[in-house]
Amino acid sequence: MRGSDFGEVMRAQLARVQEHNTAAIGTVADLLLERVVRGGGVALVAGSGHSVAAIAEAFFRAGGLATVKPIYTPELFPLHGAATSTAVERRSGLAAEVLAKSGPDAGDVLFVYSTSGVNPYPVELAREARRLSIPVVAVTSPACSAVAPKRAGGTLAEEADHVIDTLIRPGDAGYPPEAPVTAPMSSLVNVYLWNLLLAELHARTEAAGLDLPLWRSANVEGGDDANAGLFARYRPRIPELE
Repeated sequence: MRGSDFGEVMRAQLARVQEHNTAAIGTVADLLLERVVRGGGVALVAGSGHSVAAIAEAFFRAGGLATVKPIYTPELFPLHGAATSTAVERRSGLAAEVLAKSGPDAGDVLFVYSTSGVNPYPVELAREARRLSIPVVAVTSPACSAVAPKRAGGTLAEEADHVIDTLIRPGDAGYPPEAPVTAPMSSLVNVYLWNLLLAELHARTEAAGLDLPLWRSANVEGGDDANAGLFARYRPRIPELE
C-alpha cells in the first residue's frame, strides 16, 4: 500500500465508526432533542490536547448548532505550550474549576472528547457533571483507555452516561495499517461523529415539527441577518459569542 492510499484506510475507519455507533448516535440525538431543542439547555463541549479541535468544530460553525458552549481554558491547547498542555490535563482539580466558571445548568448536556480517556481533566469533568445531574456523552476510545496509564482512578467511558466509540487504536496513528506510526486518525473521526450527530438531530427535529437553531455562514447573502437573532438569544448563556 502506498502513502497515497491512506485515504482508503481513513474512509474504512469512518465507515466502521458510523456503523458501530449508529444506536449511540440515535440515543444522543434524542437526548439533545429533549434537553437542548425542546428544553432550552446547552450542549457543553470539552476536550484537551488535540481533542480541543472538536470544540472548534462544534462551536460557532456555519451549519453548526447554535446552542453550543465551549468548555475550555487556553493552557489545555498545545498551541499555548505543548509540554504545558500535557501537564495541565493531568492536573487534578482543574476540571471542576473550568466547569464551574462556565455556569453549567442541570438542563445541559456535556460532551467530553478524549481519545485515551484516562487523564484527570476529562475524567473529572465527567464526574463533576454527573454530580450536577448533567448527562455526559464521552467521545473516546475504550481500546486506548485499556492500555493507557490510569491517572484518575477510572476512565472517561466508565464515568459517562453515553459512550460514542471512536475505535481508535492505541497510539492514534493509522498508517501504514499493518504497523502504524503516522497519520493520526482521531481528529477526523471526532469531526465526522459530531456531524453525523447533527444530521441525526436535524432529522429528528424536523420530524417533530420543531426548528433547529443553526448558524448560517456570514459569507452568504442574508447570513448576518439570520445569525443576529441567534446571537441575541444565546449570548446570555454563551458569553463566548461576544
